[in-house]
Amino acid sequence: MLFERKDMLIVGIDLAGSGKRATGFCILDGMMANTCLLYSDEDILEKILQAKPRLIAIDAPLALPKGRNSLEEKSRVHLRQCDRELIKMKIKFFPITLGPMRKLTERGIKLRKILEKMGFEVIETYPGAAQDILKMPRKKSGLSKLREKLEGMGIKGLSNSMTGDELDAVTCALVGKFYLDGNYFAVGDPSEVLMILPKPI
Repeated sequence: MLFERKDMLIVGIDLAGSGKRATGFCILDGMMANTCLLYSDEDILEKILQAKPRLIAIDAPLALPKGRNSLEEKSRVHLRQCDRELIKMKIKFFPITLGPMRKLTERGIKLRKILEKMGFEVIETYPGAAQDILKMPRKKSGLSKLREKLEGMGIKGLSNSMTGDELDAVTCALVGKFYLDGNYFAVGDPSEVLMILPKPI
């Protein structure tokens, strides 16, 4: 690590598949959330370097399945072990080889490698799964309902103007807090990637 981390800060990122679409970004300081929308990889990395967080929790696939070297090659391998675990838990998600998920996966893997090379700890999470586990509504059920549930979890600093991407980024950061507090479980194969999810309350 080339700089001092701020141990109280957690960054949550609801990553978009393209820099043309908004990425939700949250800095969680204790239980105070500060969010914004970012676009390019450069803007995301700059914001992280400014924050110097203890942990970065990203909503995006951060590794390929075992037996698959790229998303371009033809393969029958479409799921990682963590994806199979989500199926067992009856949690809905999009496979990494499905259409737009390919660009998101490529972007997520690229950012993870850059951030880990910088010395940051990076985890993969999935806000939809976290919201299901914590019995919170997903954003499609209404942003006000999701915001109220996040506030009920103790998150401060939320506003009516926050987008669904920002609230999902807050959820990612909250999972990061669960992780640092030891209140989490991991699904998947460590040789691929472990998906970090909160323990049910």
